[in-house]
Amino acid sequence: MSLKEDPEIRASRPIRPLANLIFMSRWLQLPLYLGLILAQVVYVFHFWVELTDLIGAVFGNATSLEHILTAVSVDGTPRGTKLTESTIMLVVLGLIDVVMISNLLIMVIVGGYETFVSRMHLESHPDQPEWLSHVNASVLKVKLATAIIGISSIHLLKTFINAGAYSDKVLLAQTGIHLTFLVSALAIAYCDRLISGTHAPNSEH
Repeated sequence: MSLKEDPEIRASRPIRPLANLIFMSRWLQLPLYLGLILAQVVYVFHFWVELTDLIGAVFGNATSLEHILTAVSVDGTPRGTKLTESTIMLVVLGLIDVVMISNLLIMVIVGGYETFVSRMHLESHPDQPEWLSHVNASVLKVKLATAIIGISSIHLLKTFINAGAYSDKVLLAQTGIHLTFLVSALAIAYCDRLISGTHAPNSEH
């Protein structure tokens, strides 16, 4: 006689009040994800403002040019008087930075909600993100770490383009921070691989 309980009986058993309260507390995270959606709206607005100023500066709008030159200037360095290739590149890198942070927000909102709050049942949706089909807490951490490395790379590139405005100490510090992010991401991915390898044999039984 098996001592194991029938899974159907276990599934039909009502959840105890305390356990149900603890389980339902996951919905407290919902306002956090709604807040991140509002942050996404702010980033979209910021992207549009910067893009509009860039286009206006290209067509000779003095106000847009002033805003662009102020945005890319570094404290203590003289500001230019016209658009240059470096100025345009810095603005474009800023736009790419906004896009990458926006992508990070989407991963946190969608992946976090799917993992920690409730299933979204997007399996049959044609626009379901490819990564969402196998997302879990470990995969989400690795993807977030990778996204942070990408964002850090953009910031480091912007600094190197304008390297003359920074001291060697600042350049070394930013490079060190970027390498720290890179090592951290590799460590997270390695730990996730070790955990996955440990659980794999057990899943066969």
